[in-house]
Amino acid sequence: MAKGVEVRGGKIRVYFSYQGKLCREPIGLAATDENLAYAEQLAQMVRHEIKIGTFDYAQRFPESRNLAENTLGHYLALWLDLKRTRVAKSTLTGYRTCADRILVKFGDRQADQVDYLEIEAWVSEELDYLSSKSIKETIAVLRQVYSLYQTRNRKAWDPTKGVHVRLPDDDDPDPFTRREIERILSYQTERVQNLNLTEFMIWSGPRWSEACLLAWEDVDLSTGTVQFRRAAVRGNIKATKTRRSTRKVELLKPAWEALKRQYKMTGGQKPIEVMVVGRDNRTVRREVIRPVFRPKPDGMPYTTDNNFRKKFFKPMLEATGVRFRGPGNCRHTFISQCLTAGLPVTWIADQVGHSSPTMIYRNYGKWINDDAGDMRKLAEKALGLE
Repeated sequence: MAKGVEVRGGKIRVYFSYQGKLCREPIGLAATDENLAYAEQLAQMVRHEIKIGTFDYAQRFPESRNLAENTLGHYLALWLDLKRTRVAKSTLTGYRTCADRILVKFGDRQADQVDYLEIEAWVSEELDYLSSKSIKETIAVLRQVYSLYQTRNRKAWDPTKGVHVRLPDDDDPDPFTRREIERILSYQTERVQNLNLTEFMIWSGPRWSEACLLAWEDVDLSTGTVQFRRAAVRGNIKATKTRRSTRKVELLKPAWEALKRQYKMTGGQKPIEVMVVGRDNRTVRREVIRPVFRPKPDGMPYTTDNNFRKKFFKPMLEATGVRFRGPGNCRHTFISQCLTAGLPVTWIADQVGHSSPTMIYRNYGKWINDDAGDMRKLAEKALGLE
């Protein structure tokens, strides 16, 4: 029997190595001498096309069952299934959004038939309605799908190589000044719990997701310390972002006082049961906690910031004449106020659960000139120039 040709059940099929995989394709012909000669020529032609890089599987074998397994949509589904138990639900939701864009454009295409120029055209012409960040995230997902594809097709080319999406410069931190903080905390409202929550966040610097699910079991009012051990992200309750994020924090006086006021409102309320997803995104543990902040009409804590931001935070800023920034800005404010006061950046990083002081300067902190005092006099005194 000629190389690349074999007979099974009286029918001819050709076989060849493609992208590191042995492929067998029936050609639907009986094993006659004439048909075997044709099959030998076909096998030689396929090997030659593979060698020079012009082989098109779908054109040569349009009925092949291997085609479905070689589509980009097939590998996209495999990739999402792998991620399902490895990332948080909120992250998986973002991945699926990106995957849907890829599926619409390339899902039924053979993975090896998508090229670099086609992806570049897609980015510039069809994804231009998206933000640069969303485009970059979509290409990152596509790149990971091709990385998975290459585990089965080791010689395959990744067409996302060279595709780069530039992001605009990040916005500088925009913290509240002391004058703005005074206006915020003097706001007259019946929603006292929300105001307590705001003051607590401004003067202790947690992530919103950590603050909204703080429990009395993690608060020591006698020493003014709290532990952040869980977070709420898009309605899902989970362990804190990193091991370092699970931390014990020393409260500054305003945050401590806010919790003392809050204890009178919720300290004696009945506990609730929550299911907390572990950092491995698989382990789930049952916890019974007494939430510190229970501002919802049903006496439950927030698990997203939507209601707080739209129904309280934004109207409060409008009423007090403070330019709008989201609730997450409370964290930036705490960090920036501490930096402006000259507190050690390492202490600040510990308070807010960051391992890198550099990140504090780069992403969260900003010198607040309005609150810095007369720095020239301080500098002259320190340098002996008075």
